[in-house]
Amino acid sequence: MNLLQLCYLLSAILFILGIKSLSSPETARRGMNLASLGMLIAILGTLFASHIVTYKWIIAGLILGTLLSLPISLWIPMTKIPQRIALSHAGGALAACLIGVAEYYRYRSNLSPLSMSIISIEVMLGALTFTGSLMVAGKLHGTLPARPVTYKGQNIVNLSLFAGMVLLLLYLILYPQVNLLFYTLLSLAFLFGVLLVTPIGAADMPVVIAIFNAYGGLTGAMMGFMLGNRIQIITGALDGASGFILSILMCRAMNRSILNVLFGAFGKLEEDAHQRRAATSQYKKEPQPITVEEALPFFDQAKSVIIAPGYGMAASQAHHALREFVDKLKSHRTNIKYAIHPVAGRMPGHMNVLLAEANVPYTDLFDMDEINAEFSHTDIVLVVGANDVTNPAARHIKSSPIYGMPILNVDKAKKVIVLKRSMNPGFSGVENELYVQDHTWLLFGDAKDSLNKLAYAFKRAWNS
Repeated sequence: MNLLQLCYLLSAILFILGIKSLSSPETARRGMNLASLGMLIAILGTLFASHIVTYKWIIAGLILGTLLSLPISLWIPMTKIPQRIALSHAGGALAACLIGVAEYYRYRSNLSPLSMSIISIEVMLGALTFTGSLMVAGKLHGTLPARPVTYKGQNIVNLSLFAGMVLLLLYLILYPQVNLLFYTLLSLAFLFGVLLVTPIGAADMPVVIAIFNAYGGLTGAMMGFMLGNRIQIITGALDGASGFILSILMCRAMNRSILNVLFGAFGKLEEDAHQRRAATSQYKKEPQPITVEEALPFFDQAKSVIIAPGYGMAASQAHHALREFVDKLKSHRTNIKYAIHPVAGRMPGHMNVLLAEANVPYTDLFDMDEINAEFSHTDIVLVVGANDVTNPAARHIKSSPIYGMPILNVDKAKKVIVLKRSMNPGFSGVENELYVQDHTWLLFGDAKDSLNKLAYAFKRAWNS
């Protein structure tokens, strides 16, 4: 075994160990370090490959990539990580796509049916992942409308476009020299990526990010087969398989299928008028507002508090303020736990990442299945920007678009305090039944500002 193959073997082992370590928040950091080390070894090993003719373009690429990645890594806050992940998917997919185009341009007259099929699949997946990931980033960042954009017959158009790409791919396998059809396939794949994400709402972004992660992995694996690079095949297969498994887990957490995510336009704000009335007509009560001063005695008397974070915490960048307030509660001998819903936020693990940045202990974090039974004997639940994942309507209102989705049993607690900027509904477009219940109070305002005021008021009252 030569040095290059030994490096690739070691890298593959580190990648597998890294992914295994990501299964727990306590070992996730170690998993990332192992995977990063594996990638470093793979890159260094490749640089010593015997078939490299010149290092000129390799060095230029390393410098350019470093210069582009440093500001992204240093300046983008953790609250923008979902957009950052989507952009990474787009960049990797475009790179693989362009490599496929280059290979076709060089060898199109001598390509076997197998080689042409690999190149065509790589280019098609890479192109649609590139534009689709850019659409995801735009929706998450607010550059594009977060709501689904639909039109009559949209699914038929998308399915017809996909069928057309498959037919072009099959024809190219038999006749790879037809340049026009190859570049037509490339153009249609770019367009398909846009049309695929357009009808998907921001509420489904955790699933969509996982799906494009899988597509990116499959693109990398195809590139590995095309170039005869073993480590590229291994990493692509690992990435693709883990992305699809994650997609399935996210869909289970939302009680939906992947086909429903891609073609169901969940998260649509313009629900049918009759459906919206049926979902909201039963509760005409006004919510109970509460001030910081009024909320303080609740926390002062509480022995147990569960925190339910959501996307609103990320939007207001309130995770550090939340940690400071929780520290005050802990000093008052209050038992604190965090309830993490699998699809809270805009990417898998979004809440875990933010809370880890705020140095919240991993031992305080509990998945939905672990903590749901504890809500009924908890003194206070503090909801920080979570909406659809706490909505009791998911249990019993069949006309609701979130019906059947497993939720955090926040409404079963003795008292619920919700930090919320306004009464706007979540991405499902359904009013939250929790907000008008008798044991729920709403503290309106920016979550970060509210938490800072609570921490200050609590500290002042405790010191006095």
